[in-house]
Amino acid sequence: MTDRPHLQPLLDDAVVVLDAPTQVWSDRDGDVGGAPIHGVYHGDVRHIATIGLEVRDTALEAIACSAPVPQRALFTGLLRGLDDAAADPKVRLDRDRTVEAGRLTETLRVSSHLMHEVTAELTVRIRPDFTPLQLVKAGVARSEEWSWDGERCRAGQASFTLRAVDAAVSIDGREMLLAWRVTVPPRGEVEVTWSVDLDDPTLVVTSSPRTAGVRPVPTGADPRAARWLERACADLDALRLALPDQPDEAFYAAGAPWFFTLFGRDSIWAARLALAADRDIAASTLRVLARLQGTVHDPGTAEAPGKIAHELRSAELSLPGEGVLLPPLYYGTVDATPLWICLLADARAAGLTITELKDLEPALRAAVTWMIEHGDASGSGFIDYADESGHGLANQGWKDSGDSIQWRDGRLAEGPIALSEVQGYAYEAAVRGAALLDELGAAGGDDLRSWAADLRRRFREAYWVTTPEGRYPAIALDAHGAAVDTLTSNIGHLIGTGLLDPDEERACAELLVGETMSSGYGVRTMSTEASGYWPLSYHGGSVWTHDTAIAVHGMLRAGLTDHAGRIAAQLLDLAEGFDYRVPELHSGEPRVDGGRPVPYPAACRPQAWSAAAAVVCAEALR
Repeated sequence: MTDRPHLQPLLDDAVVVLDAPTQVWSDRDGDVGGAPIHGVYHGDVRHIATIGLEVRDTALEAIACSAPVPQRALFTGLLRGLDDAAADPKVRLDRDRTVEAGRLTETLRVSSHLMHEVTAELTVRIRPDFTPLQLVKAGVARSEEWSWDGERCRAGQASFTLRAVDAAVSIDGREMLLAWRVTVPPRGEVEVTWSVDLDDPTLVVTSSPRTAGVRPVPTGADPRAARWLERACADLDALRLALPDQPDEAFYAAGAPWFFTLFGRDSIWAARLALAADRDIAASTLRVLARLQGTVHDPGTAEAPGKIAHELRSAELSLPGEGVLLPPLYYGTVDATPLWICLLADARAAGLTITELKDLEPALRAAVTWMIEHGDASGSGFIDYADESGHGLANQGWKDSGDSIQWRDGRLAEGPIALSEVQGYAYEAAVRGAALLDELGAAGGDDLRSWAADLRRRFREAYWVTTPEGRYPAIALDAHGAAVDTLTSNIGHLIGTGLLDPDEERACAELLVGETMSSGYGVRTMSTEASGYWPLSYHGGSVWTHDTAIAVHGMLRAGLTDHAGRIAAQLLDLAEGFDYRVPELHSGEPRVDGGRPVPYPAACRPQAWSAAAAVVCAEALR
């Protein structure tokens, strides 16, 4: 019998309480440790692997779990071993969990409706862990050695300080025990509280001040849209991060649990999709990414002059079994640089001041230079990518899994790869970047428009394919300049960029709402007619909320409001099916009347660009 490979933890049944960069994952009864994802995380380290609650002489029978805001969950259970013999339960325990950035607090409340006193002995068992997040993601079980000085638990530079008022604290093997003996008065209640303050000086991100609220966005007649928007904006607020030396310059962390950090593409798209609700974060995201903009050529980090970063971590990121080893600051993204220019243009249209624009002019010029001089890595004439390091990401668009770029017959495309949507981003960035240069009274706009016009002409000659499903832009060009002919959701990203003619945009929109691409809960990443289609394939048939929302965003800009409304309505149904917190992705199988959306069980949630989809969908539905 062979050993089974390490498996990534499943997430769909777990409860998360979060305030970036801190998160706690548990069962619905509040216990931590029953599944591989469970734990108390701060930044890129799981500080605590298990938290168990025991009450002497009785089981704790869970009956309810609610999470009114991202930072709080309330777990309710019965203590029938301490109760009388009547049918109605009269003794209960509420476990009130709150998370602030760097802190977990739990209040345990024992309530009784009995006419006599009740004595309860409570024990909280905590197992410190200090496992790097990347190992948890890879399904590798490993705990670091830790020390305890009576107040602080430490492993390496990471640590937490424990506070447990009136508790007897002891060490039992590799666990910390907190014990209370409480007496509950007749028809009364008693509370005890414990907390941990988490610290890791190696963190490269920090919390950012929470917003007082976002601008109201009209949601139309369907009350579900308002519910989705309210929860989504709360999640976005909980995902705000900043760099430690500029805590007021916020950006959205990509998502929980794996991506509590800065991702160029994700943070840009989240800011773009949420722009109608939060204009300020677009400007701060632009400034944060401009500070990290590439200045030199470095194959090891994929850095190049003017290039916008992909990912920021506090240490190297190793993905066991995948042959991937990413440096702490990694630039392996082909689309973040043109998208940065597009966000700059969006922000200016939404009220970014001319002074702020002027301050970002050097970064704008550097990004334009990257597109024109460095973006074409292979000499194909289009912006493309290839991993030069041998240990970076094989695919460097948003569909970054190893099998995401396929022919209709299932063969993998050979790189370097020139993705179709990246050409759309680049065209939009060039045209709108030229307008920004004109507004600044700076030179270069005409040359940029000429470059864009040439890109548009060459795209039409190289990318369009005809298959039994119709005529549409290929997902990419391969190493030989051949158009990879699978019908995918990538065509939705082209709509509204200006790269396509209005008739071409409408034709693409029709394909996206057609039977092979529309699941009933959003747009599939790959057509059901492709040989590689599978509804639970990460990028080969699943549905990603942000991907579908980008199509809605483009359709609104292109004037295809009917198509935008139809797809946005599907996402609203999806949101209802997931209690208004849409995950990173879900299964692309066809919708069944009376059924519910099927989860992709390892999908992250909340995810910033999935939450931001609520804002653009509210615009499409009003």
